[in-house]
This record gives sequence, structure tokens and C-alpha cells, in this order.
Amino acid sequence: MKYNKLGDTGVEVSEFSLGCWPFAGGSVWGHQEYSDSIATVHAALDAGITTFDTAEGYDDDQHSEEVLGEALKDRRAEAVIATKIGGTHLAEGDIEATCDASLKRLGTDVIDLYQIHWPNHEIPIEETYRGLENLVRKGKVRALGVCNFATRDLSDLLAVGPIVTDQLPYSLLWRAIEDAILPKCKESDIGIVCYSPLSQGLLTGRYATADEVPNGLSRSRLFEPGRSPRAQHNDPGAEDEMFSAIAGIGKIADELGQSMANVALAWLRQQQGVATLLVGARNTAELARNLPALELTLEDGVIARLSELTEPVKTYLAGNADMWNSDNRMR
Repeated sequence: MKYNKLGDTGVEVSEFSLGCWPFAGGSVWGHQEYSDSIATVHAALDAGITTFDTAEGYDDDQHSEEVLGEALKDRRAEAVIATKIGGTHLAEGDIEATCDASLKRLGTDVIDLYQIHWPNHEIPIEETYRGLENLVRKGKVRALGVCNFATRDLSDLLAVGPIVTDQLPYSLLWRAIEDAILPKCKESDIGIVCYSPLSQGLLTGRYATADEVPNGLSRSRLFEPGRSPRAQHNDPGAEDEMFSAIAGIGKIADELGQSMANVALAWLRQQQGVATLLVGARNTAELARNLPALELTLEDGVIARLSELTEPVKTYLAGNADMWNSDNRMR
């Protein structure tokens, strides 16, 4: 396992992180066994995965922060906890109380990486940053990051103070950040935390056509809007381009004797500027299936072939990194 430093904060994240949203179960993920969540955290630590990503908003059948806190009760010193503050709690007077609630649920006295979940353009970023900086000064937070910030919001924030990460959707099928956001992060020494690295299962080879994808997963802008009642966009979708790319990725994976998921994760892990990949696993078996990607290094020619295969999908996205909305919320 490789570990990447976040700026000069002293925080190091493992190359793979465990995304803990599924621990909440509920309307998005369905029933989740509490014991499976605990066992998955322990298996991740045993495999060298030290970084765990959750959020105050991951609260459904169970609260993800509480589940993670229980799992780490006797192993906190081995872990790097990344959690998020919601966009409605970014007023300076709300920030410390929100952080304290997360600390209590997590059963810890410090959050290693505290991230703004989404920008809130109704609250001045200067006010929000003051509140977050106060948490660092008090020792409640070690490092600051953001999620879903594009170039304008990043520029506004960096004019006030530094951050060390930006959590963004990035995968072979979602390369919209490469046009402007990724270069901005690289020049500002901001590591990319990649969410949806397998495009919600599309890059596992589980689905051969759009008709096979459950409507809860077919709500992104890659699909025509009529696919899902939960769709929030009016884009035409890029279903033909996407499944043509998936078929091509599958052929390359077969040539390499690897699973499609391992190839997709290895491609992403080798992209410049990436600090860590959030791999979601609901049980130890799912986690074990993803671990071989840590040992796979793709040759430059293979990386180029994979990038070329997915270029039509990237072109369709037209730089809009918002997975769900035609009206880009990432400015």
C-alpha cells in the first residue's frame, strides 16, 4: 500500500480509502448489516487501508459516522478519518457545533480531514473558512478539504486560505475534471480524492446494456433522463458511447487477465494528482475483490488505449463535472 502526504499537514492517506456511505443503508443503499460494516472496516485496516471517508449527511437506517466510530473504537490510532460538513452548516456560528456532533458520533477527539461537502454560495467563503480554521487552531481538525469545488470556487477559497484536497467524481467514464479542475488542483498542490471510481458499478462489467442498469443507478447524466424517475437532468445521455467504451475496456481487461474493475482502478490510481480513491465495499468479500488493483501497474500504452476508448464519453460531458444536474452546481 502506498501512502500520500496531504500538503504539509502531516496527514497521510492510503492510496485506497474506504467509502463509508453504504454503512448508512436506507433509501440509497438498501439494507446494510451492521456486523458487515464493522468487519469491513477491520478487514480494510488489516489490508493497509488506513483512510475512511464519511459525512454528517450519511444518515439513514444507521448513521455512517456512528458505525465507523464503533468499528474504530479499539483501532483509532491506525486510522485517518475524513468526514464532511454539509452545505447548510457553513455559517461561522454553526461550524463548531456541527464538528462537535461529528466528533461525538465518531468517538474521537480529532478529525484528520474535514471537508466542505458542497459549496454554499449564500454564505461568504471567508466566513466559512474562518470557522474551519478555528477548528484547526483548537486541535479538533488536522487538515481541511472540499468536495465538488470547481475552478471558480477553488479560486475564491484559495484567496482566503489553503486546503489540501478536493473530492470529485473521477473514473474512466467520468473524466470531466481533466479539462480545468484537475490542472487547477495540481498547480495549487491540492490532492484529488476520487469518488465513484467504478462509476457506480458500470466499470465492473456487471451491466452490458443500459436496460440492465437499475433505475436508482441510471440517474446520472450518462443516461437518457427517462431511464430513472430520480433523474434530475435533461441531457440526452451517452449510452451508446458509454457501453461501447465498457465493451472495449472489457476486452483490454481480458487481454491482461484482469477483472474490468481492477483495470479501471489501476488506470485511475496512475493518474497524476490523485491522492486516494474511495472504494465502496459493503462486506469483506466486496473489499477483497478490489484489493488486487493495488498490485496492478498498467503500461503507458495500455493507459493510452483506455483513455482513447473513453474519449467520446468525456467529450459528451463537456467539462460539466456534476454527475446529476445539467445545470452544473460545480462552478
